[in-house]
Amino acid sequence: MRIGIVSETQKNETRVALAPVDVSRFTGLGKNISIIIEKNAGDKAQFSDAEYKKAGASISTTKQAWQADVVLKINLPTVKEVSELKKGSLLVCLTQGGTAEKILKALAKQQVNVISLERIPRTSRAQAMDVLSSQANIAGYRSVLEAAHYYGRFLPLMMTAAGSAKPARFAVLGAGVAGLQAIATAKRLGAVVEAYDVRPEVAEQIESLGAKFMDLGIAETASGEGGYAKELSAAGKKKQQQALQDKLKTFDIVVTTAQIPGRAAPVLVTEATVKGMRQGSVIVDLAAGSGGNCPLSEADKVVTKHGVIIVGHTNYAAMLPADASTFFGRNLANLMKIIALEGKVNLNIEDDIINAALLVADGKVRHQGK
Repeated sequence: MRIGIVSETQKNETRVALAPVDVSRFTGLGKNISIIIEKNAGDKAQFSDAEYKKAGASISTTKQAWQADVVLKINLPTVKEVSELKKGSLLVCLTQGGTAEKILKALAKQQVNVISLERIPRTSRAQAMDVLSSQANIAGYRSVLEAAHYYGRFLPLMMTAAGSAKPARFAVLGAGVAGLQAIATAKRLGAVVEAYDVRPEVAEQIESLGAKFMDLGIAETASGEGGYAKELSAAGKKKQQQALQDKLKTFDIVVTTAQIPGRAAPVLVTEATVKGMRQGSVIVDLAAGSGGNCPLSEADKVVTKHGVIIVGHTNYAAMLPADASTFFGRNLANLMKIIALEGKVNLNIEDDIINAALLVADGKVRHQGK
């Protein structure tokens, strides 16, 4: 069985699906498994072809990599790239995006089976395969670095001969994987941190990181399945927005991480809230690619509105490509342990993980939506 790693062609994407250090994790799955890497596929992630060859992989042409039995990618291929895949092969990648439906239909027509990494269930058994969590962890860390970069003051308390500077007041909205990492990073940098989440059960996690849980006095909770949040009622959202408007004007930096699978991101920071914030404050909106937690966010842009700097990057993991690629590849190696059995692809739908993640099989799209 040949496993192919291809170059990522999506705009602003620097990651690759496998780092050289983890080639052996795949070849060790069976005697007949080999890894082929498209020439220069790892360049943007700071991995050379020489490193891949030393690790035991073969460097291939673009066509050879796409013709592998299993193709590992970060993002969905283009329609043109779909035509390069061979019938009966397996594609493993993230499958959401603006043209996802069109691409999935093309993959079904091409008779390519597809494992959707977003659909891997959030269970203890699947935790080591969860690319969403590993990449969100990186996004939470990097979001704080972006905030520090655009904020015109110190984050920690600074005492010098020229005087002292107060620590930045830092708010994190949403305490999932990205939010918790943002809290931890901001605390390490010396900021005073408070955090809010619609799931009250995460208050203990927030406080364990040294931050204060932001209680907005909203009785309604929104704990969903698999650790995700669900959408508040219309009345709950209105009350939440008003409470945040009053609260956020006291903060210097706000990082928003709230997203709901399969839906537009909830609006947490309204334009009225932005108007009430101090000039030079910073909002980092991790949901800018799915509608934004702030309606003033612009995807992949940094803008200033009402004197507030709003950061709308949509691919924070690609800003740390070496580690992001390493984490991604290790998630895939753990996934392949249940797919690559005795050197062959085994898509056993009796397995709960494969059944949930197998999005395209036998020429049909098996699941609609998330």
